[in-house]
Amino acid sequence: MKKIENHKLYGHLAALFTVGIWGMTFISTKILLNDFTPFQILFLRFLLGYLLLWLVSPKLLKVKDKKEEGFFALAGLLGIVLYYFLENLALTLTHASNVGIIVSVAPFFTVLLAKVVTPGKQVNRWFYIGFLVSLSGIILISLSSLSVLEIHPVGDLLSVLAAAIWAGYSLVTKKISSFGHNVLLGTRRTFFYGLLFMLPVLLVTGTPMVNFSKISGMSLLNLLFLGVVASAICFVTWNYSVSKLGAVQASVYIYAVPAITVVTSALFLGEAFTPIIALGTVLTTVGLFVSERSSDKESEQEIL
Repeated sequence: MKKIENHKLYGHLAALFTVGIWGMTFISTKILLNDFTPFQILFLRFLLGYLLLWLVSPKLLKVKDKKEEGFFALAGLLGIVLYYFLENLALTLTHASNVGIIVSVAPFFTVLLAKVVTPGKQVNRWFYIGFLVSLSGIILISLSSLSVLEIHPVGDLLSVLAAAIWAGYSLVTKKISSFGHNVLLGTRRTFFYGLLFMLPVLLVTGTPMVNFSKISGMSLLNLLFLGVVASAICFVTWNYSVSKLGAVQASVYIYAVPAITVVTSALFLGEAFTPIIALGTVLTTVGLFVSERSSDKESEQEIL
């Protein structure tokens, strides 16, 4: 029992570390947009992550059958390509605040999908209470800079799809963890399929080649941060947390991403940190802890 509790503690710490880093990626991406297109950033960060994972562990992953291989391919398509592609596309069609609110409800979509996959299973009421508290905080954070709430149907719909896609990725990752493979090798396999699926998009969109001789040192450092830390390391730690906590419980930590983003933006970019944003940050954090109470009342492993 103590060993299981330790594993869950490590899972919580891994999830907290992951969202802490992902909450800061906004800053790096904003800097990189001066030298790269959004899709170039996406491809290069995961290419760097893939190469790093090979350097760290140059072992081959031996899958048992085509079914296992299919799950890795599906994870690469969902979590690496579709999620980021839809999110970036949504950002060109609607406010970043709209995207931030909608994408952050991915944990709720995870619960809905989990109920479809395992009918009859229930999530403790604390999860839903925490969801509402965190959502109110996310709304305050995201809309604090807007005087009027604006709806952009196409962009907002793409954001909804991105949140649903991430929920699907989390469930697929949970399934992959049941295969018993090394988390690092499994993550690398997922990256491989993500990069493979990106290649046709690069060809179709005619994304230009990067002239690295004209790239600033600051951009290169931020690209390394996204590729090495936010991609290679964080996808390993996220997949680890899902394997220990389950898709639903791990996804709750996504609530913290907007709060971390505004705090780090205030620290590093000099952006405003108003009392409304502070209140939203507090509500988001409180909601996260309230949702985690569901694990005290009912084991999420019974759900997934």
